[in-house]
Amino acid sequence: MLPEKKQWTYREKMAQANREAKATVVALVIVVVVWIAAGFGLSAFDVEVFGTPIWVFGGTLGTWIAAIVAAVVLGRRVFADFDLNEEERDANN
Repeated sequence: MLPEKKQWTYREKMAQANREAKATVVALVIVVVVWIAAGFGLSAFDVEVFGTPIWVFGGTLGTWIAAIVAAVVLGRRVFADFDLNEEERDANN
């Protein structure tokens, strides 16, 4: 059975949406840093896997994994499920 949704005011909803947007930007920056570190950072090493330089795998798979981890963390820890209806806005203000 799903828990009952919290009754949010319009101001609380906007504050939550702002927190979600800021956290998403932080997650984007982290993924870009992982991309730079894994892609460009590994380019100094002369290691190949199946004839492909290791930086290719680091820059693609590393970034992909970082993005998945970021999405899961955002979904479980930051994002909230709420309705954003105009009817509620008029009733709460």
